[in-house]
Amino acid sequence: MDPDKSIVQGIRGFLIETGELTYFAGRFFKEVFRPPYEWREFFRQCYQMGNRSLMLVLVTGFIIGLVLTLQSRPTLIEFGAESWMPNMVGISIVREIGPVITALICAGRIASGIGAELGSMRVTEQIDAMEVSGTNPFKYLVVTRIMATTLMLPLLVIFGDIIALYGSALVEYLKGGMSFQLYFNMVFDALSFGDFIPATIKSFFFGFVIGLVGCYKGYYCKKGTAGVGKAANTAVVTASLLVFFVDFMAVFISDIFYQL
Repeated sequence: MDPDKSIVQGIRGFLIETGELTYFAGRFFKEVFRPPYEWREFFRQCYQMGNRSLMLVLVTGFIIGLVLTLQSRPTLIEFGAESWMPNMVGISIVREIGPVITALICAGRIASGIGAELGSMRVTEQIDAMEVSGTNPFKYLVVTRIMATTLMLPLLVIFGDIIALYGSALVEYLKGGMSFQLYFNMVFDALSFGDFIPATIKSFFFGFVIGLVGCYKGYYCKKGTAGVGKAANTAVVTASLLVFFVDFMAVFISDIFYQL
């Protein structure tokens, strides 16, 4: 194939998918405020996504806190700045590392699950059957899942941040003899609302794009079992890339407000 032609086709495919995803998001905002509301399914999805992802988030956060502190400690000791460890780790985890790592974990865990689940329903024609029976499958399957991911991801980020800070405090207690109370006092003294608010706001957007991409890939899955696997795989890749893009935009906008 001609390289120029393949590049043009790649750009064309990217623009088409961007337009379809934007239309899908617009349809979500149209349906989310229109009754009836599927509260039971919404709460079920919140439990499924939050409960089943919590242990993975906690284990990953704990390891991140351990590794970040163990890797940074020798450098800070070399410069005589060991006492700044709680400040550095606390700000790093709350502002950036905690939300992004948790979002990437959920992109792999939740987006792939939604893509595979809805893709299987599309392949087995369950979604078509719901449409024929008069049920609104978009509201029942898509709206509830996107709302659940949007709500649950900030909560998972909070739990992940706490356990990551605990892991860091454990290293400082074992290596430097710093008490847990002193460690967390120094962490909270270093943090401000300017650290919590942007991190919390962008966590909602992380959850939204993860749910949106997972539902989009699964809802429009191609026929056949291979399409289900492709939907799950592309959901993870696309959601991860969008997480990085949203994070960049959040940091860029936050920096503008800090300068003002």
